[in-house]
Amino acid sequence: MSSTAYPPSFAYPLSVRGFFDQPSRALWLIKWLLLIPRYIILVFLWLAFWIITVIAFFAILFTTRYPKGLFDFNVGVIRWSWRVSFYGYAALGTDRYPPFTLADVPDYPARLDLEYPQQLNRWLPLVKWLLPSRNISSSARLSVPVMWWPQACKTAAPLPIPPPA
Repeated sequence: MSSTAYPPSFAYPLSVRGFFDQPSRALWLIKWLLLIPRYIILVFLWLAFWIITVIAFFAILFTTRYPKGLFDFNVGVIRWSWRVSFYGYAALGTDRYPPFTLADVPDYPARLDLEYPQQLNRWLPLVKWLLPSRNISSSARLSVPVMWWPQACKTAAPLPIPPPA
């Protein structure tokens, strides 16, 4: 059963929606094969995304505006990634192959909308990277013991076995 009636959006700048389309029972076995071209293209799109994000960083810093073309490209990459994830194994929500476009497709079951910010704070890009740094550092501190545990077990001296009495 396909659902095309979208609920009203809230006042948030980001809207991510996905509607379950009752996928077939057997197509999930070959979806990985169908998604290979998408993943290859997405690798290059995400590389361009990060380069454009650095350019947008300096544009926001000097002009307090996010250039509309750069914003549309970045949102398009995120939108396309969401569609591929919804079609693929992240959700298995639909059997409709994701369209080859960065633009919004109103009748596709997976939609992502992000409204364009008209004015941004000039100095906020300089400190926004600090926000996730606490989470990243705590994740690193927790993962280091896990990575070194097998090595520590190999190099530890065995306990001596007491002689029988």
